[in-house]
Amino acid sequence: MRRGRTSRVRRHVDERGQATVELALVLPVVVLVAMIVVQAGLVATDSLLVHHAAREAARAAAVEPTPAAARAAAIGSTRLDPGRLTVVLSGSTAEGEIVRATVRYRSPTALPLVGRFVGDVDLSATVAILVE
Repeated sequence: MRRGRTSRVRRHVDERGQATVELALVLPVVVLVAMIVVQAGLVATDSLLVHHAAREAARAAAVEPTPAAARAAAIGSTRLDPGRLTVVLSGSTAEGEIVRATVRYRSPTALPLVGRFVGDVDLSATVAILVE
């Protein structure tokens, strides 16, 4: 009876440190997955901002159908980096016609390690509106 107890205790003692080794092996993978999730959230936020900028650019182009007015409205409506943002107008600029504003943005992947694997993401949104 005594012999069984000592072997059970010895086996328990031999497994000390196992959790530490498992954590050391799994932690880098967990951190990388968490960083990818955070980066996906940042890109999703930029996507919403691009759609908002396209809506504002189309609205400005409906009132004053010039590329400069549309670009100024797109830049002023969001916190997107103006150097990564392009605004293109298409369609007719005559009153009663439809003008389309297309906003393209290159969303940066700024988190360490994630940027090496994913790279920058190209986002685009197009909104059509009636010229006033």
